[in-house]
Amino acid sequence: MTYQFQKISVLVVEDNQPMLDLTKSLLNTFGVDSVYCTKHGKEGFRVFCQENPDLIIADWMMKPVDGISLTRRIRNDSKSPNQFVPVILMTGFSEKRRVVQARDAGVTEFLVKPFSARDLYRRVAQIIERPRQFIRSEDFFGPDRRRKKPKYYKGALRRESDFDDADKYEVDINLDIPNEY
Repeated sequence: MTYQFQKISVLVVEDNQPMLDLTKSLLNTFGVDSVYCTKHGKEGFRVFCQENPDLIIADWMMKPVDGISLTRRIRNDSKSPNQFVPVILMTGFSEKRRVVQARDAGVTEFLVKPFSARDLYRRVAQIIERPRQFIRSEDFFGPDRRRKKPKYYKGALRRESDFDDADKYEVDINLDIPNEY
């Protein structure tokens, strides 16, 4: 599906000038007219508060403030104009522990460098087509970390440990769940 992005604004936070230019150029190619650019998270948060963009694309590794810290501040700072703004985190590191760390910081989408125009477009489209509910708990605020709704789920229990206490609940637990779950 092709989207009309002329009316959205995007903040790109990236300390590498060629990557910043490339990302901005791709967004302009997609039709985004309003792209704000900064070189690190501290300046990024200031521009975010001033411009209140519809989307943020940030690099992970920046100084003095990196993309993870920026995301946490966007999600939790009382000065944040929109704690629900989608954040796409760009990084050259794709290990599972990094993805989990980003997810747990409140990142909406994860984009591994080097990436293609199609990869970036897909992340933006994912945000539009499949928005996620936000969750607030004692130690987390951000998009629901569960992407898939299991088709075989039939009750209130969601974790393996819940099955240990299943007899306490009046729930029909189907233990014949396919391996794909």
